[in-house]
Amino acid sequence: MDDQETELPPHVLIFPYPAQGHVSPMLKLAELLCHAGLHVTFLVTHFNHRRLLRHGTVHSQLARYPGFRFETIPDGLPEDDPRTGDTVTELFRSFRLTAKPLLGELLGSDRSRDSELGRKRVSCIIADGVLSFAIDVAEEIGIPIIIFRTTGACAFWAYSCGPKLIEAGEIPFQGNDMDVPIKCVSGMESFLRRRDLPSFYRGRDMADHDHLQILLRNTLQTTRARAMILNTFEDLEGPILAQARSLYPQIYAIGPLHAHLKVRLASPITSNSLWEEDMSCMTWLNAQSQNSVIYVSFGSITIMTKDQIMEFWHGLVNSGKRFLWVIRPDSVMGKDWENYLPTGILEGTKERGCIVGWAPQEEVLGHKSIGAFLTHCGWNSTLEGIVAGVPMICWPYFGDQHINSRFVGEVWKLGLDMKDTCDRVTIEKMIRDLMDLRRQEFKQLSDRMGKLAKNVVTEGGSSYGNLDCLVRDIRLMGVD
Repeated sequence: MDDQETELPPHVLIFPYPAQGHVSPMLKLAELLCHAGLHVTFLVTHFNHRRLLRHGTVHSQLARYPGFRFETIPDGLPEDDPRTGDTVTELFRSFRLTAKPLLGELLGSDRSRDSELGRKRVSCIIADGVLSFAIDVAEEIGIPIIIFRTTGACAFWAYSCGPKLIEAGEIPFQGNDMDVPIKCVSGMESFLRRRDLPSFYRGRDMADHDHLQILLRNTLQTTRARAMILNTFEDLEGPILAQARSLYPQIYAIGPLHAHLKVRLASPITSNSLWEEDMSCMTWLNAQSQNSVIYVSFGSITIMTKDQIMEFWHGLVNSGKRFLWVIRPDSVMGKDWENYLPTGILEGTKERGCIVGWAPQEEVLGHKSIGAFLTHCGWNSTLEGIVAGVPMICWPYFGDQHINSRFVGEVWKLGLDMKDTCDRVTIEKMIRDLMDLRRQEFKQLSDRMGKLAKNVVTEGGSSYGNLDCLVRDIRLMGVD
């Protein structure tokens, strides 16, 4: 390494799994590292890069950092693949096969090219935790690697305990009772049930557990990395973080990342959405009274049946509450779902309801008119609801969302868990419970946790300090 290169900042390669819930928090981390003076290359798929250019503002936001750049690679799928719902399995398999050799080629070629561009060779990789092959590449080339798990600590720990669950015979499930207690996830013995385990545990025999085996392999490979990053905070998941540190000693709990950006950059909210955000919903919200609206969004990959959308529709209408509902164009099976609704439903709810294809969620949840959040309980959405102090109704669909919803309802008491149920009576009842009958109870607890979430990212807070430690340790890696 020559003298000129030693004077340059460390250069970090950030490598997310190509899905909204993974790309979004890792882009936020990229901006925070740039703000701290590091150089960052963000490796994203061609497909998602085009969508970020088309719909997001992150390019203009990151353009102010001369040390930031995007690099793109293919994901191996045809352009018309939806990359949602059941097809996410194919995306994972395709990307794993396509990306590993390309990652090695990129790191090899960039090591000479970067010094000419005023950047060090890559001195540290931050890779998505579900892309454990990046650890193999890092070891082959000799670059330190840190794993970023985009779930909460609760889901990550449940995955880590997978071998114990198999050994104890708790999975695969025997019988159909989903309320059987789970005893082999340390720290959760008093409240965890079968139905609360991540969705990948639900197969009836090991032949159904392809997803689970992949996740277990990825999770157990984490011990080979230098450290792990989690987008969470000690006041929220301290007991589970303590459990996880028994196996993974170096964990940087630096969340909520979107709250960090507000504190450290004091700039407008950056959109790194892969969908076009319909800003008309903000105008609609401005006309609503305080805490009167329930915001409904099931994230970027949830696929609903026409029957399910009907149950939610009737539950929302029958609750008598105003609602803002995000229905992605690809989120309902069949293209004619609007025609499936009874005559007059769409017209009759226009005054009380607003429907958009995608919304600026962080802004929506921070709006004074929002009184509740009906969510799939993806980790990013859960954190955004917590920071905003908005009580939640949880309807999980996939992956870590089932365990997140149990923590929201049973552990943190920030809302109600509606998993494995989709009927209009339950939906109406839960909305009324959250927004009327138990409104003060849930609002008080949600406000308290929201204040804690904001405090941890201010100077002296645990996440503020952990982020500073992460930056310091990356700098030290750069002089290895």
